[in-house]
Amino acid sequence: MAALAASLNSATAKQGFMLGWTFGSASFATGVSWVYVAMHDFGGTSVALAIPMTALFCIGLGLVPALFAYIYCRWVRDGIAGKTLGFAAMWVLAEWLRGWIFTGFPWLYLGYGHLHTAMAGWSPVIGVYGLSFWVALSGAAIAFSITAPAQLKRHGYASIAACLALFALGFSLQNNEWTTADAKPPLRIGAVQSNISQEKKWAYTQYWATLEQYDLASEELWPDSDLVIWPEAAIPTLYHNALSYFEYIAERAEANNSALITGVPTRTKEDMHNSVMVISGGEGIYHKQRLVPFGEYVPLAHYLRGLIAFFDLPMSSFNRGDPDQGHLQVKGWQLAPSICYEIAYPDLVAQSARHSDLLFTISNDAWFGHSIGPDQHMQMAQMRALENGRELIRVTSTGITAIVDHHGNIRTRIPSFTAGNLKGVVHARSGTTPYTRYGSTPIIVLCFGLVISARFLRRSNPA
Repeated sequence: MAALAASLNSATAKQGFMLGWTFGSASFATGVSWVYVAMHDFGGTSVALAIPMTALFCIGLGLVPALFAYIYCRWVRDGIAGKTLGFAAMWVLAEWLRGWIFTGFPWLYLGYGHLHTAMAGWSPVIGVYGLSFWVALSGAAIAFSITAPAQLKRHGYASIAACLALFALGFSLQNNEWTTADAKPPLRIGAVQSNISQEKKWAYTQYWATLEQYDLASEELWPDSDLVIWPEAAIPTLYHNALSYFEYIAERAEANNSALITGVPTRTKEDMHNSVMVISGGEGIYHKQRLVPFGEYVPLAHYLRGLIAFFDLPMSSFNRGDPDQGHLQVKGWQLAPSICYEIAYPDLVAQSARHSDLLFTISNDAWFGHSIGPDQHMQMAQMRALENGRELIRVTSTGITAIVDHHGNIRTRIPSFTAGNLKGVVHARSGTTPYTRYGSTPIIVLCFGLVISARFLRRSNPA
């Protein structure tokens, strides 16, 4: 980040655009290389097509940092404040823009790199965008202290000192308990990780074997679990097509005084949803709101369907769920649900976390294969637990299936790419962190204010 800031400090706006584009494209090419795995290994796309399509995806995403760099060089960079605070503010606004434009791609935020450093103490206060601001500001301060004229270097040193002070304060904040343990008794959890490969998941010949696998795996969990959880789209058909099976499973759960939650596709009137629902032991259904382009819906489907196999993946015609859905209720607990990709959206999870006892997410990470994708996905889930001061359950078909404490640390997990069951205990938390209460609004408003101030600030101290 310091190298990028130093390069932009001496670049024209057009040069800045190209520098930002190159930097962004290279970052995504290394950080989201799993897109190739999803397209080629599981999407039926040939190597000859998957490579250029992945490259186009990364180059397209790189346009967001390119826009950041152009605006920074053209209108924000003047003066000491512009080259430090303005740089950091513009970077965060670029991350924020990428998190919602065209349904958003909230991946590779700078702040995730500090999940396990002292800066993690700030997460319940300022969230991942706030951590990204600190990283960008630190890089800009280092760049300014190197490139500024001798008489102004002291300002760069002062900025570095301020960043170090914030880092040190993070140690103290790590000891602060923003939420408190609830009086509810602990909930005994059992989770099924089926490890059914993506190639077999939607094959009709594997349908009955899949039902039997979840049935047998759950038999080991019913006696010792208050709640058993199956992953996203565990049963590869619409809910009403497997109603008799779910009635049987509900009877097995109720016979052991246990509850069951599973991911399953559902249909309501003309709409089809990627859903998670309580089968027994409570009530509630949640329809996924943030859909994955091409994976769960196809933009411009009228023109793209049929061109290549990747545009005709199974279950790629889902509709978005309503934004005001409630929690899942199980044995008196309020569970804040999110499905797969949604755990990457900080404000979506924060909104759901309010008045909840526990965060809960299911996923099908088989699409990632043996790539860095599952670890990145898990890291984001851990950040959501830390931001909101809530324990979190994550259940996936191939891993990473785990229980995370309210400090964002993995308490227990089972190995990826193995079929097995996870057993553990979770505890309800009450109260809210500042981030849960206000979300990303304060840091985004601050960044807009800093950019505007840097733009119109008198150039009395040019650098």
